[in-house]
Amino acid sequence: MSESQQGKVHTHKEIMIILSGLMTGMLLAALDQTIVSAALKSIVEEFDGLEHYTWVVTAYLLTSTASTPLYGKISDLYGRRIVFQFAIVTFLLGSFLAGASTNMEQLIATRALQGLGGGGLMALTFVIIGDIVPPRERGRYQGYFGAVWGLSSVAGPLLGGFFSDQDQILGIAGWRWIFYINLPFGIAAMIITSAVLHIPKVRREHKIDYIGSVLMVLAVSATLLAVSIYGPQDGWSDPRTIITLTSGFILTLLFLRWESQAVEPILPLSLFKNHTFNVTSILGFIVGAGMFGAIIMLPLYWQVVQGESPSSAGLKLIPLMLGIVVTSIFSGKAITKTGKYKKFPIAGTIIMTTGLALMTTLGIDTPYWQVAIFAAMVGMGLGLSMQTMVIALQNSIDFKELGVATTSNTFFRSLGSVFGTAIFGTILTNRLGHYLVKDFAALGASNPAAVAGFDATKLEGVTNNTSILADLPPLIQQTVLQSFVNSFHVVFVVAAPIIAIGIFCAFKLREVPLRTTMEFREAKEEAAGESLG
Repeated sequence: MSESQQGKVHTHKEIMIILSGLMTGMLLAALDQTIVSAALKSIVEEFDGLEHYTWVVTAYLLTSTASTPLYGKISDLYGRRIVFQFAIVTFLLGSFLAGASTNMEQLIATRALQGLGGGGLMALTFVIIGDIVPPRERGRYQGYFGAVWGLSSVAGPLLGGFFSDQDQILGIAGWRWIFYINLPFGIAAMIITSAVLHIPKVRREHKIDYIGSVLMVLAVSATLLAVSIYGPQDGWSDPRTIITLTSGFILTLLFLRWESQAVEPILPLSLFKNHTFNVTSILGFIVGAGMFGAIIMLPLYWQVVQGESPSSAGLKLIPLMLGIVVTSIFSGKAITKTGKYKKFPIAGTIIMTTGLALMTTLGIDTPYWQVAIFAAMVGMGLGLSMQTMVIALQNSIDFKELGVATTSNTFFRSLGSVFGTAIFGTILTNRLGHYLVKDFAALGASNPAAVAGFDATKLEGVTNNTSILADLPPLIQQTVLQSFVNSFHVVFVVAAPIIAIGIFCAFKLREVPLRTTMEFREAKEEAAGESLG
């Protein structure tokens, strides 16, 4: 392979065509993180599997998160296109089998297979853009991926609600189409990438770190199981939670020990010597936690407190989506024009923290326009931060480590999403139980007639089934809704300071001049020369 091939710089038209395939794949993976939640009610009713319903979401999140760093390393060794297409095929196979599931066990297993493909789609998209676009020009293109994130945050709950509301479509149960709808889009992504994704593969001697891969997957899986399933479900002091969390910690130490001695580690520990890698990893974790905290808590607030339907709650997330889309595209173009990027994550984390802090003012009758402003602020913060972190990271590392470094950043953001979802969900449930007891006692003290003859044990069921609210007497219903509001306040009181840590991280980010087209070509040729040498 000639140096000119190795150092080829794609035209804008070629990049946009490639982008269409990458964005289609990324949209599928992003949608499947949220689309299932709105259809869970229909699924568990058909399969009579309420006790396993959380696994339908967690199975996907677990395998997609655990596999993310593996894709980066493997694509560094074997080439981007073949690994990206493997992810597409795996995702489509999982989607088809999930739609054809006949019980909860099959659905959980096929969702895990979907996640295995989804992890590659999410991670390799940013890697491939890093392969074909110089850092100085990358902002204008990566802004579009922020738009895809914004779209998926709204389209997921909306489509899930729409399909689950249909008894049948073309003779097939409506909820199954949340999986079957992936097939034509995935096939389109396959065709586009086969036709246009021709990235020269750098030949190099390689050795897959199988033991490191197994240790990493086991460590991540054990930790995520403890944090996202066993802790919230059984309690943090439950023996199963403690054992699983301890196992995750021990496996993590074993993984780090092994990687320090591996010939070709799956996650090179030398990356942690890179200041920008460390800062963007922490920042990604924090932003991921805040993003999913808002995307999950706001629809829940609208549905439970203000009585909106799942589809309506999804539509009301549009301001958050618009915030992400507008600021992603704006910041991307501004970075390309000026070559400066540090100010955007600083502004983004400040705006996002402010938006979450303002959500502590939400009440039972808060007007939509007010919540929409807060949601838009969170979206703006995300749009200014997410893509900028990737640009800063990719600009700071050697070209030969582009894949593993980029997917590791995605991995830490996914971890933040899981931890944020689990922690904020646990806080909501815990505080709700506390406020239900406290507020009901206060109502009884101030208005004994309102609670006379009412069986207080009925309130225990509210934490598991909010449909009970409709059958409660008006005063008691109002009291329960206020308990929910108080609980949401605590969630946002905790979330805002966590995201505020991101402001400190953003200020610590070093502004390194973005590599130009010529410098980018030279870096590619140097990496190719090292691999062939």
